[in-house]
Amino acid sequence: MQQRVIISQDIEHDLAQAIAETEHDRVFVLTDDITQECCLPKVAALLTKHNATTITIRHDDTNKTLATLADVWTALQRGGATRHSLLVNLGGGMVTDLGGFAAATFKRGIHFINIPTTLLAMVDAAVGGKTGINFGGLKNEVGAFANARYVIVNTCFLDTLDTANLCSGYAEMLKHSLISNAQMWAEHVNFDILQPDLAELQRMVAASIAVKEHIVADDPHEHGIRKALNFGHTIGHALEEFSMQQPGGAVVSTAPTKQEAQKEGAVVSARLLPLARARTAPKNTLLHGYAVAFGLIGELYISARKAEFPTARLHQTARFIRKNYGAVAFTCDDYPTLLNLMRHDKKNTSDTINFTLLHDIGDIRINQTATDEEIREALDFIREGY
Repeated sequence: MQQRVIISQDIEHDLAQAIAETEHDRVFVLTDDITQECCLPKVAALLTKHNATTITIRHDDTNKTLATLADVWTALQRGGATRHSLLVNLGGGMVTDLGGFAAATFKRGIHFINIPTTLLAMVDAAVGGKTGINFGGLKNEVGAFANARYVIVNTCFLDTLDTANLCSGYAEMLKHSLISNAQMWAEHVNFDILQPDLAELQRMVAASIAVKEHIVADDPHEHGIRKALNFGHTIGHALEEFSMQQPGGAVVSTAPTKQEAQKEGAVVSARLLPLARARTAPKNTLLHGYAVAFGLIGELYISARKAEFPTARLHQTARFIRKNYGAVAFTCDDYPTLLNLMRHDKKNTSDTINFTLLHDIGDIRINQTATDEEIREALDFIREGY
């Protein structure tokens, strides 16, 4: 079943239409404890008309677990859900990933609608049919391909986000530009994400989603070109999982806040602080988009090393990331752990670590490999080479 993406100007109208056009006997809405407070009020009146039952789970990626999934199944079961019921997932990527998997598996599959409320979910998690949970300390280890009937994207929810979450989602947009075309990439590395124009951002979000939709339509189950969407994620996921395993979390030198950026000559802060600005990640854990941003730097380095990606564009992208995302702290002593995490990546064949690389912007090379030494050089570049 193909999903329909609606770039919404009126969230209540578009959700009402989506519900009306989706067969259902009961409506359930899945939120986390933060989106219930910040985002549900924007659609609560409409959902009340449908006698929707609200299911609320704890926020942050550490709760994207089998136990939370079982809680959702239980709530659906106790609420009288049938194979003809509808689940509306209202939240960030954690909610749309887990909610989509719950819908795909309950009664062997019920319809669901995604309403992403973070930039990351709008351009990545809620679109494309990937659902799942974390398992055994690994990201998205268990899941299924299942399309939402509708994905309703409205940037009205972005006014509830902090700077860190905006930057997190923007990293996936930057990735889309790198695998798409130079004009989009130039626009992205010159956009002020710390003080964004939300109307302009909505236009850019629509273009970014279109890149992903086009790729997913050509390769829905990731046998070929869809692997391009994994660019930056082999190293990125390893950094994210590594941060989740650390007692003190991931230490970063933080980029300026919106308020700091307004000051004359604002620069990247030299303070070393845990990345704790994010509302959707546990304290001291590296946000997914930040991990992807640092992964983009590493995989662009490998692309320059092995696929002749232009070094000027490598450095321009790396400078943009350093300015807006700071730098993640890890040492050479952590390289064996990071390499081991990369070997668990779902894209791999046997013990070979697979990458998507770029010869240039939009010139994609899937099914590429790198030696441990080349990956170590990339990790060196992430730490020191901007």
